[in-house]
Amino acid sequence: MAIFLTSESKVIVQGMTGSEGRKHTQRMLTSGTTVVGGVNPKKAGETVEFTGADGAPVQVPVFGSVAEAVKETGADVTVIFVPAAGTKSAAIEAIDAEVPLVVVITEGVPVKDTAEFFAHAQAKGTSRVIGPNCPGLITPGASNAGIIPADITPAGRIGLVSKSGTLTYQMMYELADFGFSTCVGIGGDPIIGTTHIDALAAFQADPDTDAIVMIGEIGGDAEERAAAFIKEHVTKPVIGYVAGFTAPEGKTMGHAGAIVSGSSGTAQAKKEALEAAGVKVGRTPSETAALAREVMKSLA
Repeated sequence: MAIFLTSESKVIVQGMTGSEGRKHTQRMLTSGTTVVGGVNPKKAGETVEFTGADGAPVQVPVFGSVAEAVKETGADVTVIFVPAAGTKSAAIEAIDAEVPLVVVITEGVPVKDTAEFFAHAQAKGTSRVIGPNCPGLITPGASNAGIIPADITPAGRIGLVSKSGTLTYQMMYELADFGFSTCVGIGGDPIIGTTHIDALAAFQADPDTDAIVMIGEIGGDAEERAAAFIKEHVTKPVIGYVAGFTAPEGKTMGHAGAIVSGSSGTAQAKKEALEAAGVKVGRTPSETAALAREVMKSLA
């Protein structure tokens, strides 16, 4: 079992013929992902050669539209590597084609654009959006939709949801001895499609996830809202980390969402809210991994 992404997932890549799309399509194929097509209206009808997980050549067709790709391949996941200026139209095209999972990797997407395509997804009700400005998600040993390195952790029974791509990778590496059911990088922009709460609910419902690691960061109130949700709805152990304990007061950090207003949004405030909900919170990624290790050993 896993959340959102399984070994049965069929993935298309919007922007596959660009440099980033091509590079990461190869990485997805190498890790065993079933990539069934790319989308580029200017190169419709062409094929792009990649190397499959078994080392054999793989010809991946390019379609003129997402709707055509879905019709021809049965794709149920799209990964978007379109430049920021075109991301809104690419996402809306995928949502209109009713692709169940829309993973938006692109960074620098205007917040207004994200708000519009996310509102469109909510109104239509057929697509889950992950991102933008995210590394995507991976179900180790089954499928990888995005840019997460596939060789740093095996399959296991920890669920991971994180705002930070880099910290996603570090936590996967540090807990590789236990492995993960699914790792979801939700992105750090002020507006994102899938939230901590969405992932927490899915991991709570997944019978093959025993514990959940949640990584947040300073700014906004997403972690406080997640804490309230955990208190009411999550019975599995949750281990947390909030990036930004050492951030200078009043300093705007790298992610667009990491803006602190007064006492709310600070790492300490988020830590206290999570601990009040029964979450074990580390002050560093390594301390967080050690806490998760203790929890998993207690469940064995």
